[in-house]
Amino acid sequence: MPKHHVVVLTGAGVSADSGVATFRDAGGLWEGHRPEQVATPEAWECDRALVWRFYQARRAQLRTVQPNPAHYALRAFADACREAGVAFTLITQNVDDLHERARLDAIHMHGELASLRCERCGHKVRGLDYVELSFLPCAHCGHDAMRPDIVWFGEIPFFLDEIDRAMRTCTCFVAIGTSGNVWPAAGLLGAAR
Repeated sequence: MPKHHVVVLTGAGVSADSGVATFRDAGGLWEGHRPEQVATPEAWECDRALVWRFYQARRAQLRTVQPNPAHYALRAFADACREAGVAFTLITQNVDDLHERARLDAIHMHGELASLRCERCGHKVRGLDYVELSFLPCAHCGHDAMRPDIVWFGEIPFFLDEIDRAMRTCTCFVAIGTSGNVWPAAGLLGAAR
């Protein structure tokens, strides 16, 4: 096991320079919608069509953006760490795939926009080819509509055990492009101090 372990947490600020709209800024994605209308399990139950359109628009936008210098700098830093024998873990609050397009693996604590998940059986499909579809049924169990593979308000973030393991061995923690106000990021920032 490496003696040192760098853990990096990224947030919306990293992808904003690529043109990815953020949720909280003026003109952000919540504008025109209250979060409870489009980003809760209750919203999905109440108005699937509205929630689906909201996320389909975000998926369509994802097709128009590219990684920016921050994504490539992080990849170069990760490569340098590994070449020096330093473990590197990237945790992101971002639901876009820009880290992956820059050839950097990330733990997506809030899910991934380019993925759908069956709420009944958990089967996932990945890719942006379904942007034009009104709904996608689950090919695994036949459920009528797969949901966005996003952690909504009131849901538990993904990969908390993996994140906890990374934080327990972390010797250097870096937060980039995040205020740390969204749970569990605030806890990560506190744990890193």
